[in-house]
Amino acid sequence: MNTPDATFTRGEFKARGSFVVRCEACNLPALNCLCPYRVSASSAAQVWLITHRMEHYKPTNTGRLIGDVLDNTRVFTWHRTDPDPALLALLGDSRYAPFVVFPDDQPDYDHSRVVGNEAVSQALSDGRVPVYILLDGTWRQARRIFRKSPYLDRLPVLPLRTARQSRYRLRKPASTEHLCTAEVAAELLRQGGDANAADVLDDYFEAFNESYAASRGHRKIDAPSPAMQRLLAWKNPARSE
Repeated sequence: MNTPDATFTRGEFKARGSFVVRCEACNLPALNCLCPYRVSASSAAQVWLITHRMEHYKPTNTGRLIGDVLDNTRVFTWHRTDPDPALLALLGDSRYAPFVVFPDDQPDYDHSRVVGNEAVSQALSDGRVPVYILLDGTWRQARRIFRKSPYLDRLPVLPLRTARQSRYRLRKPASTEHLCTAEVAAELLRQGGDANAADVLDDYFEAFNESYAASRGHRKIDAPSPAMQRLLAWKNPARSE
C-alpha cells in the first residue's frame, strides 16, 4: 500500500481523543490494539482512495482499513488545484480499468457515464485490472472531490447498489443506508467476485468497530469476538484445525 503525503502529521489532529495513547501501527487506542487481527487478502480488483486531507487526521477513518487488508491499495490526498501526478499517470495506464464510485441519483454529472457490474466483468475478460476509485471523506467532501476533479470526468461512474445497512458505530451517518468507506469497498469486492477479500475486510472492519467502541468506554476486550476469531483463523490456519 502506498502512503499519503508525509506532510500530514499526527500532531495536527486536535479533535476529542487526540491525546489517547495509540498504537503507532494501527492508530487505535493501545488498550485494544487491532494489529493482532490484521490479515492480508488478495483480489482481482484494486481500490484507490482519493482522500480528503482532513480524513488523514481522523482515527475513525475506515479507508485505511482497506490498505491494511489489500496490499495493492493506493492512497492519494486530494488537492483541488494540484492533482497527484502519480494518480494521473495511473489513470492513463492501459493495464487498469478505473471506475469512480459515486451515486447515480445526483444531478452533478452526465449520467451516460453510469455503468454496472457487467463493466467490471468485461474489464476482467479483457485482461485489465478493475479499479474502484473511492472518494474518502464526508459526503459533502466526497461530492466536492467528484465535482472539482476534472481528471475524473472521463471515467465511468459505478454506483453501489446494495441492501446492506451500515454497521459503522463511530460516526453517526445521515442514514443507515450510507455506508462508510470500508463497507463500500467490501460490497464492491463481493459484487465483483472477490468474495474472500470482501469477507476478510468485513471481519477486519467489524474488529475495528468492536475494538474502538470498547476503548471509548475504557473497556479491555478480554476474549476475541467471532469476527476476531475468524481473522485469527485466517492468519494462523493451524489454530483452526
